[in-house]
Amino acid sequence: MYSVVGCTACSNLWIVDGRPKTTQCSRCGTQRKFRKLKKFVETDDEDHAREVRASMLANRQGHGDAFAELDSFAEMESRVEHAGMDDDEFLDRSGIDTEEVSTVEDRSRRGNSSTSKKQVVLNALSTLDRPEESEIVAYAGERGVSRDYVEKALEKLARRGEVSESRGRYRRV
Repeated sequence: MYSVVGCTACSNLWIVDGRPKTTQCSRCGTQRKFRKLKKFVETDDEDHAREVRASMLANRQGHGDAFAELDSFAEMESRVEHAGMDDDEFLDRSGIDTEEVSTVEDRSRRGNSSTSKKQVVLNALSTLDRPEESEIVAYAGERGVSRDYVEKALEKLARRGEVSESRGRYRRV
C-alpha cells in the first residue's frame, strides 16, 4: 500500500510505503504518527501514487494544465530506455574504437586486466606443485603472458631470492 501524505509543518508531500507507526518529513524532518497524517490517496500501485503526488505539486506551482498533457510515469519510463544514444554510438562519436573496447571487456571478464604479469607468474608458482618452467609458461600463456616475460620474471625472482630453482623445478620461498 502506497500513501501520498503531507507535512503539517512545511506542506511537503511524499509517498509512504506500507503502514509504519511513524514517518518523517523528507524536507523539514518533522516526525509524525502515520495514522494521524492526512492521506491524499492510498493505492496499491506505486506509479499511481507518484502520479497523484506529481499532479498535486504541479497544481501548487500553477502548472497543472501542462502536467495534464504529459504521459504517465510508466509510459515516460519506457521511452527513456530508447532516448539518446547507446554506448557504442557514444564511443564511436567520441572517436573510440568499439571493437577494441570489446576486446578489453573480454579480457577484463577473464581477469587478465586486473592481474599483473608478475602476479600471474607468482600465481603459477603458488597454484602448481613444484612446476617446471614449461608448466609455468603454459599457465601464464593461458592468461595472456608471453614466454619471454615468464623466463625473465623467473630469472629476476630467483636473483632476488623470492623463488628457488632446483633441478628445473621452481617454488616460492
